[in-house]
Amino acid sequence: QVQLVESGGGLVQAGGSLRLSCTTSGRSFSPYRMGWFRQAPGKEREFVAAIIWSGGTTYYGISVKGRFTISRDNAKNTVFLQMNSLKPEDTAVYYCAASKIGVPVTYDYWGQGTQVTVSS
Repeated sequence: QVQLVESGGGLVQAGGSLRLSCTTSGRSFSPYRMGWFRQAPGKEREFVAAIIWSGGTTYYGISVKGRFTISRDNAKNTVFLQMNSLKPEDTAVYYCAASKIGVPVTYDYWGQGTQVTVSS
């Protein structure tokens, strides 16, 4: 069974930074892609960022591009989301997700989420 566990969320003032981590565990699991999504109350889930596990190509949502950076540590099966210049509108529950294959772009495993709150 593959599990994803996020950590690093919390309360931060606008303009501050946070780094989220997501560690995967499970028998011989090597993802094709890892991603971060977020969902604010009353809003739909939003794509934040993704990284191709082999090669490291990254993708970002328009609202976070230039402020957030996704990276990974293959040896530790961990993906990170460095969030800088945080804004109140970044407040949401952030979810980590993993894809088994490249196409179609779907996510097979999800973490439980970690709350990020940005105060103005």
